Order: sequence, then C-alpha cells, then structure tokens
Amino acid sequence: MNEKYRILSNDIKMPSIGFGTYKSGNDEDTAKIVKYALEVGYRQIDTASFYGNEVGVGKGIKESGIKREEIFLVTKLWNDDHGYENTIKAFNKSLEKLQVNYIDLYLIHWPNKLNAETWRAFEYLYKIGKVKAIGVCNFKIGHLEELKATAEIMPMVNQVEIHPLSSKDTLLDYCNKNNIQLVAWSPIMRGKVFSNESIIALAEKYKKTIAEIILRWHIQRGVIPIPKSSNEERIKENIDIFDFEISREDMNIIDSLNEGDNVSVSGVPENTNYLDF
Repeated sequence: MNEKYRILSNDIKMPSIGFGTYKSGNDEDTAKIVKYALEVGYRQIDTASFYGNEVGVGKGIKESGIKREEIFLVTKLWNDDHGYENTIKAFNKSLEKLQVNYIDLYLIHWPNKLNAETWRAFEYLYKIGKVKAIGVCNFKIGHLEELKATAEIMPMVNQVEIHPLSSKDTLLDYCNKNNIQLVAWSPIMRGKVFSNESIIALAEKYKKTIAEIILRWHIQRGVIPIPKSSNEERIKENIDIFDFEISREDMNIIDSLNEGDNVSVSGVPENTNYLDF
C-alpha cells in the first residue's frame, strides 16, 4: 500500500497528509504559503469558508502551476449556511472564490440540527459531480448514527481534533468499522506537544523533529493529519515523514499520553452548541 494516500469508501485517493490554512493571513500571504506547500510536495490543501481565505488558497493553487487534478482541495460549509438551498448557495460561493470547477472534498464544518437537510444537498453535489467526496467535521458517534437514519450516502471523512492528549480511540474504531476516514485537525496540539519529555526523547532517538514524530504517529494509526505552519522550514519538515517507522513500543509511549476524548487545545466557536451526543 502506498502510504502517501488513503483510499476513501468511494475509491477516491486522498493524500495521507494535508496542509492546513486556518489563520493563514491575507490573500497574498495565503497564496504565497499555499504555493510553497505545493512546491515542497503537499497535494492536499485544507480550507473553509469560515477561514475567509478561499480567494488566497485559489490564487496559490493557480500560481503553483501544478495541475488541478493533482491537488486534493478541501473546503467546508459554515454553521450559518445549513439547509438545502443555503448549502447549494454557499458551495457555489466557495467554488467562485477558489476559482475551480469542482471540490475534491466538501465537509460540514460543525454538526447542526439541520444536518439531514444539509446532507441531502451534499449528496446532490456529489451525485452531479461537483464534489468528488463528501464528509463532516467534529461529528461524534451519536451525530454519525443520527445521520445514518436519513442518509443515502454516508460520510467518507470525519475531521476532528486529534492529538496525543486526545487520541479518540473509540471514534477511530467506529470510523474504521464504518469505512469513514478519520482526519486530524490540530494534530500537533498547536505546538503544545513540543515540551513533552517523552516526545522529545523519541525525536532524538529517530533523529526527527517533534512534529514529525507526532505526524508519523497519526499516519501509522491510519489517521490523516492536517498540520499548519507559516514557517517554510517547518512546512517542509512536516511532510518528511515517509522515510521512517515508529516501533510498536514507541507508539505505545505516545498512546499513553491520551487524557480522554474531551481534551481540547483549541476550544469551540460559541455558536456550535449541537455537540451533546
């Protein structure tokens, strides 16, 4: 199996590491950083309408000179745009800002009481070929089970906060059994992992950076990490994770840092209150 890709439930190939663009700056800064990420080998770019940088992301993709079909582009529907018609409108706005004719993966950013109606629009966009794959973010098992009752097509991806302090083992097991690819946002805990002595020791042992150790841990668990950085050296380092393997014993050391599913290093937006499953 090629470690650099994961195969989704509809046989679409998704790069096994992505480049996150949250808080990437203005359009020019975003375009520059996206272009650089593509130049050093990233092929998955992750954005969202909420990030306010879709124009810059699209500009960076265009300026990179890399063929559109070689790039796996992800964007997300924000909370204010739920509902069938609103979803279609929001999707078309994202398409226009990104200056592309299709999206590789479209995600519901946060669960909402209109999930079923919104998901029906996602299924429509998928069926007409405007989206290559559809999925969700921040869905717990209860949200996924609720959606299962009305969905014709189950999500191919669930993007959630995952890192060593919150490894989401139960959710990972559920997603594996239901053929849903788990994706990790905040995979290196916004840098808070850098002071952990166990991880520092592993980085020294493998002669890798701390970030590379944690990103490799995600890869070996079958989870797709979406690291972000504005530092070119770190952007390049973060994708250099396919030339080594962490032993089972050392994976267990990282696993032992888990403090539970509700540990967060980020918090959630104030208007996302449909998280009680």
